[in-house]
Amino acid sequence: MWAILVLVSDRRRPIVAKTAGLSPDERNARMVDVFIRIDSRAAYPHVLDVVQSWGPDLVLFEESENAAPLAAEATGVPAVCVGITARAVGEQFRPQIASAIGDLRADLGLAPDPELERFQTMPFFTLAPPSLEDPGTPGPADALRFRETDGDTPRPLPDWWTDDSRPLVYLTFGSVAPTMNYFPGVYRDAIDALGELPVRVLVTVGRDRDPRELGPLAPNVHAARWVPQADVMPHAAAMVCHGGFGTVRAGLAAGVPMAVVPLFADQHYNARRVAELGAGIELEADADGLADAVRRLLTEPSYREAARRVADETRRLPTVDTATAILRRLAQAA
Repeated sequence: MWAILVLVSDRRRPIVAKTAGLSPDERNARMVDVFIRIDSRAAYPHVLDVVQSWGPDLVLFEESENAAPLAAEATGVPAVCVGITARAVGEQFRPQIASAIGDLRADLGLAPDPELERFQTMPFFTLAPPSLEDPGTPGPADALRFRETDGDTPRPLPDWWTDDSRPLVYLTFGSVAPTMNYFPGVYRDAIDALGELPVRVLVTVGRDRDPRELGPLAPNVHAARWVPQADVMPHAAAMVCHGGFGTVRAGLAAGVPMAVVPLFADQHYNARRVAELGAGIELEADADGLADAVRRLLTEPSYREAARRVADETRRLPTVDTATAILRRLAQAA
């Protein structure tokens, strides 16, 4: 398995290197080759072996992983797709995806499916409320939408700021960006911009980095590797984030307006949708304008009102634990 991982990494590297300097759309189109022609091709025989040896009643897979549904099809096992981003993102690259999957299907001896009908007709689960979808590409009409389960009562945050009652701004760029060359530069620029404001700032840098790498921090800034977002959101007046779909969902589900600094992948599309909803402000991939954007989030009520509308919509969805019974019925009906 280690040899396979090294081989995949070696094949990935030149493609990823060539995406530097490309627009987000161009970069993501190139990454189709990585996810399907390299990753899925390498994963398929191993996923197929698991399905054949284990004999599951159903295969649950996330939408960017294509080895699992192909293995399920090859063995006659029903499959359910779990969305991990807005549906419009994948639809935008449907020609490239269809071509790459078509070549893979041919090599694996599976029947042609040039329009991706098999993928489009299988059950689709998502944690995205309808408003986060692009109105022009809302996804399957029969998509099953859920929300996270209600957890324990959020815990109070430690008093890192010593009785400071100024608004709390939560700064996070997710768990992947800290492992890339965005750290610490993008973080440092954002911290410096926010340090000028009359706010408290909580920065999380991920488990792989040491907050001390950020250098000296202003008294109103506290940095940590990780703090449960469920504990932070009830206290946050605004969020600064990278636009990762999970982070955007978590913030809007709590009614927190956000300034979005997209870095890669689907984040530019998510940032645009947040701005279209009026629940936040889309920025370029740097800290220019960040201080002004956060100031507007805190002083103009329309942003929080829009975020709360998404939160209200999210609360009306069934909790994700109800999906278990649906999966059981789908498996039994196959």
